[in-house]
Amino acid sequence: MGERVHTTAEIDVWGTIVFVEVASTKVGLDELNAGLAEVTDYVKVVDQEFSTYKPDSQVSKIRRGELKIEDASAQMQEVWELCLEARELTDGSFDPWVVKGGYDPSGYVKGWAADKCVRILKRHGAENIQVNAAGDLVLAGGFENGKPWSIGVRSPENRFEVVKVFEITDGAIATSGTYEIGAHIKDPHTGLIAIGARSATVIGPDGGLADALATSLVVAGQDGAAIFMKPELSEYRVWVIPRNEDIAWSIGKLPE
Repeated sequence: MGERVHTTAEIDVWGTIVFVEVASTKVGLDELNAGLAEVTDYVKVVDQEFSTYKPDSQVSKIRRGELKIEDASAQMQEVWELCLEARELTDGSFDPWVVKGGYDPSGYVKGWAADKCVRILKRHGAENIQVNAAGDLVLAGGFENGKPWSIGVRSPENRFEVVKVFEITDGAIATSGTYEIGAHIKDPHTGLIAIGARSATVIGPDGGLADALATSLVVAGQDGAAIFMKPELSEYRVWVIPRNEDIAWSIGKLPE
């Protein structure tokens, strides 16, 4: 084992800041920084393809009917198929096609891309990894010496108050709710603002699906608990702050 080296990056992309933290005892700082540079380039490509705010993005062209999904990039087709699977798993509570303006996979892409970033960083020798894409986190290797990452969930009413802390070594954690951008999540079934929960946190092996599941629980609330009986979701854990109650509810054994 060599000397442990550690570095971070803050990437201004997707209308937010993607924070990346990496460390390793196997490679030096130059190799870790090369990984961060590759991640920076990658997330900018993702933004160029998936942004609904860029008129020349592939998503924007799909929304305007100028590009068919079968003619889009391989990763656009990959996300399309994954969103279809997430829509089915959530019984329609997550539905990127029932959005004003047309198809919008934003509720899947950040977690999905964070997973890809972790794979890039591992290829460059990173052992301890945190990729934080505005509340969608993918983690690997723990913080240091087997110690898990400590991830706090903020109150939806008070951004300075942490109401729950989870200890995670490997995996994804995604939280959806009102937070900074307000009541932005709509119920695909009604077209109205979602009222199922104030905040929903999902922990599991896949960043994109955790993101989609958290969104679906903000829509469905406790009615959405039933979907976690599906075998495909057996590895996912849930912690939800209800809309009109103070006591949170959960599914599965949570890492804490």
